[in-house]
Amino acid sequence: MTQTDERLLATRIAQGKGAEPADTVIADVRLFDLLTGALTQTDIAICGDTIVGTYGHYRGVRTIDGRGRIAVPGFIDTHLHVESSLVTPHEFDRCVLPHGVTTAICDPHEMANVLGTAAFDYFLAASECTIMDLRVQLSSCVPATHLETSGARIGAEDLVRYRDHRKVIGLAEFMNFPGVLAGDADCLSKIDAFAHRHIDGHAPLVRGLDLNGYLAAGIRTDHEATTAEEALEKVRKGMTVLIREGSVSKDLHALAPLLSVRTSSFFALCTDDRNPLDIAEEGHLDYMIRTLIARGCEPLAAYRAASLTAAQAFGLTDRGMIGPGKRADIVLLDDLEICAVSDVVSAGRLVTPALFATRRMVDPIGRNSVKLARVGPEDFSVAASTQPVPVIGVIPGKIITAALSATLPSNGTFAGCDLDEDIVKVAVVARHGLNGNIGRSFVKGFGMKRGAIASSVGHDSHNICVVGANDSDMAVAVNRLRDIEGGFVVVDEGVVLSELALPIAGLMSDRSYEEVREALLPLRAAARSLGVILTEPFLQVAFLPLPVIPHLKITDLGLVDVDRMQLVS
Repeated sequence: MTQTDERLLATRIAQGKGAEPADTVIADVRLFDLLTGALTQTDIAICGDTIVGTYGHYRGVRTIDGRGRIAVPGFIDTHLHVESSLVTPHEFDRCVLPHGVTTAICDPHEMANVLGTAAFDYFLAASECTIMDLRVQLSSCVPATHLETSGARIGAEDLVRYRDHRKVIGLAEFMNFPGVLAGDADCLSKIDAFAHRHIDGHAPLVRGLDLNGYLAAGIRTDHEATTAEEALEKVRKGMTVLIREGSVSKDLHALAPLLSVRTSSFFALCTDDRNPLDIAEEGHLDYMIRTLIARGCEPLAAYRAASLTAAQAFGLTDRGMIGPGKRADIVLLDDLEICAVSDVVSAGRLVTPALFATRRMVDPIGRNSVKLARVGPEDFSVAASTQPVPVIGVIPGKIITAALSATLPSNGTFAGCDLDEDIVKVAVVARHGLNGNIGRSFVKGFGMKRGAIASSVGHDSHNICVVGANDSDMAVAVNRLRDIEGGFVVVDEGVVLSELALPIAGLMSDRSYEEVREALLPLRAAARSLGVILTEPFLQVAFLPLPVIPHLKITDLGLVDVDRMQLVS
């Protein structure tokens, strides 16, 4: 221990016992006790970035007037992809921190699938500059499977180089669960390299003995439980289940009945993928908390899941409670039950626009990453068949899809859409400049009657995915994304109705989150004008190419039977 460390400890002790004025005092709050649920009038004393006093009255160099508001620990989003917010880490910080999210645990595998380990360098550099504590889980599956073309490949030796970075927690969601269960050498080498660190799980519909095998690898958390039965089995077997409520994947209502004071040590909260428009309209983790309470969950259980359980599950022992020695991440609420966030303190600093202005900026990377030749309508032709053909069935609010089949109309040579049955075409176009692959099939559930919508956000390899009622508009949509370096686009009768450019790796905007939020409104309206009935059509499109989520998906190599992990012939 250095003399500087010793002086800091001495100062914390002196301020905590009231011998010296605290650096900052949040005066007159009602502290929400995460042990009993009691509300107690107190001051909170802070030395630098650390809480040094509670359950008492303090003098301070600076004072924040608590005005009798309720103080709860800062919220921890246990699993998310910043890229899915469509903005840079700096804009994500500015967007989400005012909602009380003082710690976010991100997996940069969206950018990593495009740019490789350069994504780690970028996110770790950004994490050193954000006001919130942005922690990084190293992307474990790049590419996610062998059934798609990714822009990069990351092996165990690449991951180990970043393992000891102070912002790294461990290994991100191990989505190649079939590889784990099969004892794949690449999977095992990655798990072994992080055997004494946190390894995040990703096990949709994995149950029974397969779940036992998956957990035996040392994986301890999962955000893919979509039913109460699945979540309960995972919790009973020792997992911490991360209740997810994103822009597409909405599992909170299904899992809420399991969350109680008794079970709250095994449930935390996450958003996974949430865009700025939903954050503006509903909120972030604050939305999840108020929704849980409105559905009958005890406030004590909801706030524990949002902070204490999250901290414990990911080894963040310096936070999760408001107590001496803990990181000074504090949310002041006007109302506990509706989680009405009034002010936020992050590492002892009151969050204000002026505080964000003090950050050092990090230059974005990944421009000009959309590399493909121009396409024509003929590139989306599908041969006719007199037999039923596979059709992807979209399930609103889920990224799980159904494996359907249908006999489609044709002109004798090529198969066509069946708009009366809500079946349109879907294609994935490789965009990393490595090949000219195009996977083609059909999808049911969008409600589309004409036109096309396309996205360069296509989990997890992020090729271009396009859904359309005719081949000509599909070609226009893909070519437009090529021209604007990626993003979202809506086309009808050859005309671009609306678009949002995402030039940073084809995933994120270089604009403010307010501008992105406003741009999403006309995009949604344009999609609805085509007949689309899905609330969040663009992220729904983005999950169609994800071949680690059952049951039927599509990549640039073609249709994937996820249950068998093989291409559909």
